Amino acid sequence: MIESTSPIIIGSDHAAFPLKESLKSYILELGIEVEDAGTHSEASCDYTEFGAKVASGVSSGAFLRGILLCGTGLGMSMVANKFPRVRAALCGGLFSTIMSRRHNDANVLVLGGRVIGETLAREMVKAWLETPFEGGRHQARIEKIDRLVDLKR
Repeated sequence: MIESTSPIIIGSDHAAFPLKESLKSYILELGIEVEDAGTHSEASCDYTEFGAKVASGVSSGAFLRGILLCGTGLGMSMVANKFPRVRAALCGGLFSTIMSRRHNDANVLVLGGRVIGETLAREMVKAWLETPFEGGRHQARIEKIDRLVDLKR
């Protein structure tokens, strides 16, 4: 599991606000500190603002990992993956969640609040926190991804 001393940053739009609140409580129950980047209600808002806050926190190294949620997860994953050193994985089940960590060292988990139920979302978050990166041949691929981002600058 991620070190309990390492806080997680979490953010959502209005569509996923209820699930974000549930997951925030769950992560705290696991003994991990959570920084809430918003939104703070179900009032309509722009998901890009909250996606950028979480991705920026991970990209800068202020947070080792982040979680993003929106209605489908699609918009948040697009925003997050624009940031250097962010490997945001939109996951739809346990297998994709586990593999996002094992092979891709995903540091941002993205979930669809209108797609994933609360019970599955909690299982996915727990698996994501507990699954280590395998390294090895996968490390070289991560480094290639990072170089692609560097080329864009």
